[in-house]
Amino acid sequence: MTRTTAVAAILAATSALVNPAAAETELTMYYPIAVGGKLTQVVDGIVDKFEDQNPDIKVNAIYAGNYDDTRIKSLAALEAGEPAQLAVMFSIDAYDLIEQDLVVPFDDLVDTAEEQEWLNSFYPALMANGQIEGKTWGVPFQRSTIVAYYNKDMFRQAGLDADKAPTTWDELVEVGKTLTNEDHHGLMIPSTGYPYWMFQALAIQNGKEVMSNDGVTTYFDDAAVVETLDFWKSLSHDHGIMPEGTVEWGTLRQAFLQGKTAMMWHSTGNLTAVKNNAEFDFGVAKLPGNVRLGSPTGGGNFYVFKDSTDEEKAAALELIKFMTAPEQAAEWSIATGYMGVSPAAYETEALKAYTSEFPPALVARDQLEHAVAEFSTFETARVRDGLNAAIQSALTGEKSAQDALAEAQASAERLLRDYK
Repeated sequence: MTRTTAVAAILAATSALVNPAAAETELTMYYPIAVGGKLTQVVDGIVDKFEDQNPDIKVNAIYAGNYDDTRIKSLAALEAGEPAQLAVMFSIDAYDLIEQDLVVPFDDLVDTAEEQEWLNSFYPALMANGQIEGKTWGVPFQRSTIVAYYNKDMFRQAGLDADKAPTTWDELVEVGKTLTNEDHHGLMIPSTGYPYWMFQALAIQNGKEVMSNDGVTTYFDDAAVVETLDFWKSLSHDHGIMPEGTVEWGTLRQAFLQGKTAMMWHSTGNLTAVKNNAEFDFGVAKLPGNVRLGSPTGGGNFYVFKDSTDEEKAAALELIKFMTAPEQAAEWSIATGYMGVSPAAYETEALKAYTSEFPPALVARDQLEHAVAEFSTFETARVRDGLNAAIQSALTGEKSAQDALAEAQASAERLLRDYK
């Protein structure tokens, strides 16, 4: 071998060692978006930053629609032999994913004390849905509570204190009546998309949870839960502060921005979109209470699929650690309105400056003090569909709240019988 050839061989070998493509691990990640705004661009930006810092890992981040779409597409990819390695899916999907043996607990992925510290760094209320039978199956990412948005200009025009949102159900009705006129309603609570979520908030406020924490017990026909659904219907039927029938999840934010309602309940994930588009002064408040204050948490967790190589699982963990790190959590919160998922996110300079300038960004986080885990059981989708149908049939007057919820309870008991 000539000296030139030898040098060329050495250079080629060295290039192969440092060339990222030679050792590249490729990940496919599905994720949902269930609120307004150009959030795919935000996700893509965070992923690009991760790839810049980790040139040996390539990430295909695939926007898959809403939460249900994302679950369906992720699992279909697994079935088709074109699997993803990780996904952001409903925090409430955990029971079903465990039952189908599709995901691995994060406890099996973290090795070091530093990684364990990361796993322990999230708000406990946001971890509740992902921690089952002593293991952590999901890690918070795009997480929320329901908050009350209100039009301060309309409050002033109606002679109300623009800095005081209703804190009780009685105040909600009273203020709603004052705000309702021929041009707009006083309040809109969405009853399509995720009606069970809004209903769970109301039930908590009335002092009753709609499920146990074991994944196999529901309380849909409890007297306090029936009373809750009757109250929701009364907001339109008796008090006239909400439209009759159903209120669309997907168009409610726009209805609020167009002045069709003075108050709306919606995900904090809509906060930045409202901030950027409202042509009026608006406020954000915790939800009002009856027996107590309360909201379920909501949104998506990261999951790592079992059908991945050890290298892919390790790479997926690195991506998740990066995307949930304080700096990225702060960036995500500012861009969307979703919560920073850890106390450390609110200690970053970026989020401290933002929340100082825009205090409504702290409402969802502060509401964690009164929050509970989002509704979740085994057979979650089917049990939830039964509850959603019951809510809508009562709100539209097709059935009484008692009859509708009794049917949903009977259906849930059939579905969950084998899991007890």
